[in-house]
Amino acid sequence: MRGAGGKSFVSGSDIAQFANFQDGSDGVRYEEAIDSYFTPPLAALPIPTVAVIDGMAVGGGLAIASCCDFRLAAPGAKFGVPIAKTLGNCLSAANIAWLVAHLNINFVKRMLLLAEMIPAEELMPQGYIFAIHEQEHLGREAHILARRLSKLAPMTQKSSKLVMARLIKNNLPACDDLIKQTYGSSDFKNGAASFLKGESPTWTGQ
Repeated sequence: MRGAGGKSFVSGSDIAQFANFQDGSDGVRYEEAIDSYFTPPLAALPIPTVAVIDGMAVGGGLAIASCCDFRLAAPGAKFGVPIAKTLGNCLSAANIAWLVAHLNINFVKRMLLLAEMIPAEELMPQGYIFAIHEQEHLGREAHILARRLSKLAPMTQKSSKLVMARLIKNNLPACDDLIKQTYGSSDFKNGAASFLKGESPTWTGQ
């Protein structure tokens, strides 16, 4: 999987839809829909998947990249969920559990609590990034990795990745109360409106 244009992997959600949210229940439904796109459909594909990132993997783009089994990145590619700076919304328990399992909790805290965009070079030593290649070589290297994967036992690959996906999904806590509170807040309404206007939001904690 590779984004077109060399600037971003996936740009993420259409922020304009948030202007129509009436209360926190809309946020719960939205997060449930997001989860339904990633797990099980993408995470449970029975074949290994490779994400090729040249540019930014932000929000939904980060989730899609994390659902892939391997990630190749161009130098300077960045990863994050800067919603504490932009929208003031939150992620579902399933989404956060998946990110924590792949990135470790300290990187996820930096992304969600500090709104940091973390470069591929920093994520490679802990294994989130499989390899970094110059942009012009990314396509070739992705095909080399795909050919390497295709020569191995597909049933082993399928069962192994699906067991890992089920382990991550198992025993998720009920967090609808937190999602409803966040999406129903004045901060979220202000954050979404400010984003659409190209302005910086002012947070009140309410």
